[in-house]
Amino acid sequence: MVYHGYNDLMKDLKVGIGFVTGRRGFRHLFRTYVNNWTEFGFVADPSTQLRLFVAYDLSYFGTHPSDFKKVDPLLAGKLDGLCWFGTTRIAQEKQQLVREGVVGKAEAELLFGDGYGRKRNAVVWFALRAGMDRLLFIDDDEYPLAVQRGQPPLWCGQSILGRHLAASAEADITHGRHCGYISPIPRLDFTADLPEADFAAFIDALSNDIVSWDTIRRVVIGDGGVTYADPDILSHNQPVEVPAVKGMKFISGANLCLNLERGGADAPFFNPPGARGEDTFLSTCLLERRVLRVSAYTFHDAFLRYKALLHGVLPRRLEAVEATDAAVAQRFAKAAVGWVRYKPLLTYITDRSAYQATIESMSATFRRLGPSLQRYFKAAEFLSLGQELKRYDRQVVEHYDMFERTKLAWRKALPWARANSNRERPA
Repeated sequence: MVYHGYNDLMKDLKVGIGFVTGRRGFRHLFRTYVNNWTEFGFVADPSTQLRLFVAYDLSYFGTHPSDFKKVDPLLAGKLDGLCWFGTTRIAQEKQQLVREGVVGKAEAELLFGDGYGRKRNAVVWFALRAGMDRLLFIDDDEYPLAVQRGQPPLWCGQSILGRHLAASAEADITHGRHCGYISPIPRLDFTADLPEADFAAFIDALSNDIVSWDTIRRVVIGDGGVTYADPDILSHNQPVEVPAVKGMKFISGANLCLNLERGGADAPFFNPPGARGEDTFLSTCLLERRVLRVSAYTFHDAFLRYKALLHGVLPRRLEAVEATDAAVAQRFAKAAVGWVRYKPLLTYITDRSAYQATIESMSATFRRLGPSLQRYFKAAEFLSLGQELKRYDRQVVEHYDMFERTKLAWRKALPWARANSNRERPA
């Protein structure tokens, strides 16, 4: 099968596929995507070069480099290159940048040190150094499938790469869609101890103008935590402009394609220390960029319950994510901590006039609801949210300064990366 639409628009593209991963099952994901690119004609197309860029983290699940590098050699041979980046290779690049006077040591650490956002920066950087024209990010828990509501559910394969490349010539960034288990919020039965109004207040305290209780209520309550693909979106290939909301053009960190020939790499990923939100903070840098949303879906397997999809097994039922499952409740609790940690900086950037009122309202909500949430989910993290908020509130100016210095360092380094893109290619 050939994905029609892409080849009519572009030729001779060098395309990077970026992964930031720490999971042992990466080689199964690798097989699924290489087979997908083969099915849709990209491997056989001589005008398209595909190269993989993988930044791996051994500390995440106690993995070994071979867990990521030991892939099927026949599948690897279908690509135009595989590039692997652990701490040693990234450290060597930082040292070179400092040695050649491109950035200082502290600036290099801001760009490529520890943390999820900085690993994404490393993938972008090495794709630039290798002379790529596009870079498509895919997460290690999302698969090239869309699931539609039905009995049983209706599954269809997705040409994620094709949809992005078809739209990317006219955009700086293209952003896809997600189905499956995209939210860590489980299905729950409201009680007198935790009524819906209280839980809605809690979610609204954590969320932003893009994600709110109103937008997720139907999924969490009505569909048991499952988001289904919209058949109207699947049947239309017309990308749409991502609107600006409070200084942001919202994107996610995966199913995301950067046009490296335009402005797709002009700003870095960033997250406050110990927090996530690297895609959210990049979203605050995109007001002057053209960002399009495309109709490509990925199935997000957030709880890793459907890894059999990687082996071609299509489930006839998608189970609800229940709050009574201890592992699910713990994941939600950790996600809540992560949201609290980046909400102060996000509010400081996007709604500074309301910053103090927002922090005070969040603090009051956590004081009021923390005990009942702890009892309901049996997770102590809900009692510590107020302290987490206080700590990140105290550091918000420091984190804002860190973000600004990261953006400045990135702007300093980019011309060097582009000027030296053919001198050295990652091994």
